[in-house]
Amino acid sequence: MTIGIAAHGPKAGLAVFRALQAAEAVGRGAIGGFACYAAIGADATLYCEQTQRGGASTLFIAGETTGVTPPPAVAAATMAALISSGPERPEPLSQFLAADPHAGLVTGHRLPNRPGHDGQPLNLAVLERLRAGENSRMAVESVLADYPQADVGFIAVDRGGGLYRCNSPRVARRPDLGGAGRADPARGIAVEVLHNAITPFPVLAELVAQIAFETMLEDSRPDGWITLVSGIPVLHGSEHAVHCDAGGEAVRVTTTDALMIQGRQVGAAVYLHSAVYREGELLGHTCFEPIVTVVDGIIETMSGQQRLQMSYQAPVREN
Repeated sequence: MTIGIAAHGPKAGLAVFRALQAAEAVGRGAIGGFACYAAIGADATLYCEQTQRGGASTLFIAGETTGVTPPPAVAAATMAALISSGPERPEPLSQFLAADPHAGLVTGHRLPNRPGHDGQPLNLAVLERLRAGENSRMAVESVLADYPQADVGFIAVDRGGGLYRCNSPRVARRPDLGGAGRADPARGIAVEVLHNAITPFPVLAELVAQIAFETMLEDSRPDGWITLVSGIPVLHGSEHAVHCDAGGEAVRVTTTDALMIQGRQVGAAVYLHSAVYREGELLGHTCFEPIVTVVDGIIETMSGQQRLQMSYQAPVREN
């Protein structure tokens, strides 16, 4: 029962919505019913939507039309979370997702709204810790340490963009769990997913997390550009790489494919995610791969062009 999805990054609001659509398209079980959604914009505006039946297909409406995507301001939100399961959950649905635009979001699966010994719902206890300045990991682990037998798993997002997911020891022993995360710390992109009672598990979580991650990555701009021109050599080497001069123009390409430099070859001489060097300094890795014609180790054309601009992204650096 239930799936929780949370994300931080560009278009996080759209990312978690697309992730829910993917879960509903593939998953079977406790899915496609109620959904409670919250997003926080860069200006700390809080957006909330909910539905009892239909999941993503009825979560947002435009006039008389259902099945629409979040409106632009909501889609562009940099922090978002949702929880969804079967239909007709107890009202108010907002009890299942704790949100504060100045502190963060707390979602999860199973029963994140269950009360603790003091009567306070556990998801609100996590949120209170976020309000007090704890990061997502500290807040979740502190509450679960006090309630190891709680029927709950949490995903918290703090205002710094930190995400953390964790099941209670009780829930961690279930045989029907899915959990996955993706992150690019250098670009401030992260997503976490938890679910149970939805098949196929555990692979569904991986798919859902990747859909959300790629949605945010689509809006991530390249860190730079290099230029490739016909006539530069392709050499057999120990890695796929493009070596450039000080001006960012390629002077040679290396490939691990020895056949690529023999006779006439058409293929990925510049492989996806090839290292990009400028005078020996690693700048990043290529974002796409053109179809390259190579004759006797010399580039003739690149996707039919004599001159090609190629984007790259800088290496991901852990915080």
